[in-house]
Amino acid sequence: MKKKLHILCLLFASIAFGQVTITPSPFEVNQSITITVDINSSATDCDGINNPNKVYLHSGVGTDANPWTYVVGNWGQDDGVGEMTDMGGGLWQITLVPETYYGLTSAQAATITKMGMVFRNENGGQELKATGCNDFFFDVGAFQSTLVTPDDGSTTILASGSNLTITANNTGGSATYVLKANGATINSNSGTSYSYTDTNITENKNYALEVTLSGTTITKNFNVIINPGTVTESLPAGLEDGINYNADTSKATLVLDAPNKDFVYIAGSFNNWQPDGSYAMKKDGTTGKFWLEISGLTPGQNYTYQYWVIDETPIANSPSLVKTADPYSTLVLSPFDDPFIPASTYPNLPTYPAGQEREVTVLQTGQTPYNWQVQNFTKPKKEDLIVYEVLIRDFDADRNYQNLIDRIDYFKNLNINAIQLMPIMEFEGNESWGYNTSFHLALDKYYGTADKFKEFVDLCHQNGIAVILDVALNHAFGRNPMVRMWMNDPDNDGWGEPSSENPYFNQVATHSYSVGSDFNHQQSRTQYYTERVVKHWIEEYKIDGFRWDLTKGFTQECTASDEGCTNGYRNDRVAILKQYADYSWSLDDTHYVIFEHLGQDNEEKEWADYRLGEGKGIMMWGKMTDQYNQLTMGYASNADISRMGHNSRGFNGPRLIGYAESHDEERLMYRNLQFGNTALSSHNVQDLNTALSRMSALGAASLTIPGPKMIWHFGALGMENSIFTCNNGTVNTPSDPAPGDCKLDTKPQPQWTDNWLADANRAKIYNDWARIINLKVAEPVFEGNYSISPYINDIRQRIYIWDDNIPATDLKNVVILCNFSVADLTIVPDFPYNGVWYDLMDETGATSILVTNTADPIAIPAGQFRIFGNQQSILSTEEFQNTTSTISLYPNPASDSFKLDKNVQEVQIYDITGKQIKTFEGSFAAGHTFDVSELTNALYLVKIVSNKGTATKRLLIE
Repeated sequence: MKKKLHILCLLFASIAFGQVTITPSPFEVNQSITITVDINSSATDCDGINNPNKVYLHSGVGTDANPWTYVVGNWGQDDGVGEMTDMGGGLWQITLVPETYYGLTSAQAATITKMGMVFRNENGGQELKATGCNDFFFDVGAFQSTLVTPDDGSTTILASGSNLTITANNTGGSATYVLKANGATINSNSGTSYSYTDTNITENKNYALEVTLSGTTITKNFNVIINPGTVTESLPAGLEDGINYNADTSKATLVLDAPNKDFVYIAGSFNNWQPDGSYAMKKDGTTGKFWLEISGLTPGQNYTYQYWVIDETPIANSPSLVKTADPYSTLVLSPFDDPFIPASTYPNLPTYPAGQEREVTVLQTGQTPYNWQVQNFTKPKKEDLIVYEVLIRDFDADRNYQNLIDRIDYFKNLNINAIQLMPIMEFEGNESWGYNTSFHLALDKYYGTADKFKEFVDLCHQNGIAVILDVALNHAFGRNPMVRMWMNDPDNDGWGEPSSENPYFNQVATHSYSVGSDFNHQQSRTQYYTERVVKHWIEEYKIDGFRWDLTKGFTQECTASDEGCTNGYRNDRVAILKQYADYSWSLDDTHYVIFEHLGQDNEEKEWADYRLGEGKGIMMWGKMTDQYNQLTMGYASNADISRMGHNSRGFNGPRLIGYAESHDEERLMYRNLQFGNTALSSHNVQDLNTALSRMSALGAASLTIPGPKMIWHFGALGMENSIFTCNNGTVNTPSDPAPGDCKLDTKPQPQWTDNWLADANRAKIYNDWARIINLKVAEPVFEGNYSISPYINDIRQRIYIWDDNIPATDLKNVVILCNFSVADLTIVPDFPYNGVWYDLMDETGATSILVTNTADPIAIPAGQFRIFGNQQSILSTEEFQNTTSTISLYPNPASDSFKLDKNVQEVQIYDITGKQIKTFEGSFAAGHTFDVSELTNALYLVKIVSNKGTATKRLLIE
């Protein structure tokens, strides 16, 4: 995976800039001002803006502590908000009245002392900042005040009983100074300067110095933290890092592993965010972990808290104090993201605590457990897996779990048996792919509540569908507490990259696909954290499997510039990923372990064959996008699909998840329409309906091949939007004349608004794939052997599937013929033997051909396919095997029981994977009630044995 994730950092240092001028200067918040930027004056550490069509101002106003309190601008969108005027010569201007432009009330306008800004081109691909990659900041108002000592927004660490001197000054005349500590006034004075010493300080204090002139007040905030003298006490047995709940719901014990830190306070709603010595964490003498029991809690009530982590002698450029949420948070609140989460998606979202900053953790004792309807889900066999990959953000209009629940019939009718969700762990921002994860144990609230997600998982399990999560544990992003507790932060803005002391992360990535901060998976703490993540999702949410993102990054043996090393066999990477697989299986013996490695066959074989004799083995992603896209576009060159089958890679079992589309690749249909074969006007692939007509053959040539397979969401409906489609519907790629990259942008969703399921051309793809998937899952032959044999060239494909262990009276041989040409062609099928061959796409089972010469060619129209079997499918005939009397099963669909209208000796029930799940033995009279109340809602096959023969019926339980 190669992804460039753009994050707009908010830097709060005030600097003077020659690149930007504001007239008049100084200016008041209610004055009309003109902002001029010279884009010829490039920043030394930022990209700059070169030859733009448009320039946008992205700006905000606020206090000295946070100039970005009120923001105007939509990053990356060419929507006119903040658009500047080209004055020529590289100069761009915009005129505005701050109070009006930022929509301020009079009360809000009175607090404004600072304006922050950056500049960008129309799609955000280029930006202009000041030297050092800092934002531009300007004073607002002629009346300004400066806190001389201590620094504005700073925290001073003192021994108990120490003193603190506060000095400040102001412009504009004599002002009134009022100093408050923890909300109470402790001193006041007037003048153009101020000095006061607070003596014998024995408690933590939050100071506010209010400076008032002519009715305008400027407030400077700073803090003092007292070293409490950490108590050494053994950690109680059985506790783990993070929140530990116990039987006494009035208590919870918090544990934090913070090596190289001197002391830690817990600040939260339970102490009004003003912790005293009783909230200083104890330290275990053996492990060095900090811990504290919090008591007096009300069961069911939401509490919020942070750790205040102190290093009295930090290394250069690292902070003394970091205020951070718990690394093991399962629910975090964010001041950046939460205001934009709809109440319909997350009802009763806990309120972010006023006056705090950055993420806080939610703690709640006495939670009501979710009432799972399916306690022990039986996963589909790996051989039969059809995985449907979903990005919730782009699946439906509300972008939440409820959308998935409401569309369960879409999944069921397609007959897929696994849904793989792109990362849903708490990530930075709201509308994201999710790979910029910051809290790996917390659900991202933008998609909904924990109970709603459990409802979705439960519903999937009721319908025989496994749920797989995409996990990004190669890296984490800057809000992650384990990044922030040990970070380089030279500008003291509270954000940074890992420092040399960081016990979890590398300072420089040890592989060539770096994204975010790079975990060091040879560190024992990183391994503990990773296994806690695995345990949480398996045990709390009954997740059936993980797709491990960017597994190439799990090595410590390479450098960022050495791609050959990264792509080669790495012993440390093989070992640690086997360790993580072992841990997953120790919790869930049938857990799916899937790696997105896309690397060398010899390294992938190590994992694919690992513990295979125990029915395990790690599944590997098998990208075949380019080859299949050549076929759907109508080209023979570079269209060898032989590596879609796991045998081609030397694996010893069905452990390759082959796919023609994934989240990370250009959409096949988009390329069909842009670059498809136009040689014949009668079958022009760049025509929408023609391109759609070819996608059924894609399913035939990919999904049928034995082994697990994956499809990307809405591929089954012929989604043609480019992966580089922008928010506004245009397409912008990194190679376009106006550089940009809309790959990560939120995509339009015409599949629902335009009712694609009612479009005959799109519905045909969906229905054909549904039939193909049903055949693959229900018929044992598709777990057998295969060969892929192109006829003449790759434009005509022959796929043979067989299982010689199946009797000839059953479906044991399948022949798939595909014509990916733009012309009607014939294909020599080379059937394995003469006889009647059935069209397996005919659900009635009535269509067949008599083969007297296996080499007789079969005509197939352009872009079409045929699937033949030596017998009818079990899906096409309800009764077989010498049945001399028709047996009726009723009611069907059933809810908790069914009956038969004939006397029978035995009834066996199979799920659609072919696994026998229930047997009734004995003599049963007609009308006997067969209890199936414990079965989940799904389609089943019922095998009935009577003295008249054997019959098979389909039974739907709903």
